Amino acid sequence: MKKILNLSLIKSFSSKSYLCIFALINIFSAPAIAKAVDAIPSWQHHKISGSPSLRGSAIINDSLWVTGSDNSVFVSQNGGKTWLDKSVKSTIKTGFRDIELFDSQTAIIMGVGSGQSSMLYKTIDGGDKWQLLYQNTDEQGFFDSIGFWDQQTGLLLGDPVDGFYVVKKTEDGGKTWRRIAKNKLPKMFAKEAAFAASGNTLITGKNGKAYITTGGFSASIYTSNDFGESWQRYEVPLFQETQTAGGYGLALNHSGQPFVLGGDYEQRPKKYSNMATLIDGVWQKVDAGENGLRTAMSCQNNICLATGKTNSDISFDDGKSWQILPNNNAKLGDKGFYTLDANNGKFLAAGSEGKVAILSLSGNK
Repeated sequence: MKKILNLSLIKSFSSKSYLCIFALINIFSAPAIAKAVDAIPSWQHHKISGSPSLRGSAIINDSLWVTGSDNSVFVSQNGGKTWLDKSVKSTIKTGFRDIELFDSQTAIIMGVGSGQSSMLYKTIDGGDKWQLLYQNTDEQGFFDSIGFWDQQTGLLLGDPVDGFYVVKKTEDGGKTWRRIAKNKLPKMFAKEAAFAASGNTLITGKNGKAYITTGGFSASIYTSNDFGESWQRYEVPLFQETQTAGGYGLALNHSGQPFVLGGDYEQRPKKYSNMATLIDGVWQKVDAGENGLRTAMSCQNNICLATGKTNSDISFDDGKSWQILPNNNAKLGDKGFYTLDANNGKFLAAGSEGKVAILSLSGNK
């Protein structure tokens, strides 16, 4: 289906942004240029019943999923028009902070918490039934994020045990997990920590690449080029002056360039370096406006969004330059989201108090 740029994007942007938009004409269909309307791109807002704190999101075509506190799972199979409660029924309460969606019916969700509160569930029927796939048995264990290359092969990141992060690998769709040997990971920095903020602390990429980000008086990225079997660590130039600072999320633009997002959740609105990327083998700051903590990012073609609880940013050039994306329907200090995903011309975001929003960049909704 031909993609068309929604030229509601045009109004209220700087001259620099106009150049970015018109550079996209070669990507999107030209007839839309004649149909520009006087509005900035706006979120389509939805409210999930029960107002859960939503930290996980996933989208494939018109299948949209969000997950969060109190075992919450909500699913839309019609592009976000209506939402159904598919929450997990269990005596153990957890917060589902990450989700891996394989198709409209198949998903794995990750719960967080100490000991057995960290767990994985799987559905193959759109969330009507959930199977307990894997449960943490280590009292010190705490799951942070999952990422898969395909339905069989994936990784799980957990808080450190014995001085090393717990990185586990599955090759049978999550039925069994093998911990990566500690000597294949760098030894942790003092006070280093991983944050289960938005399901983006660990991500996978093409050709066996994988990435982990951490913080806590430091900001680091761990990288693997062999499907998670061995890892190297690099420092990244993010705010890292407190125990709650550092890397919170990861993303890849459409060409596979990695980005690290972060800040400090106890100082969300503060001005500080909150984004870095890899350029010519060196991790460098991105001038994203220093608009506070950012925990999630996703890209569609050359357009990228980054978000945190206080606000969101938009880029029209693969993440090179950024500006605030307004959210006028939200209250001050809560104009952004915790989690973000994108597919087929749509961005799906979710956050506090059951907030869900969709931003479409396609003329075909």
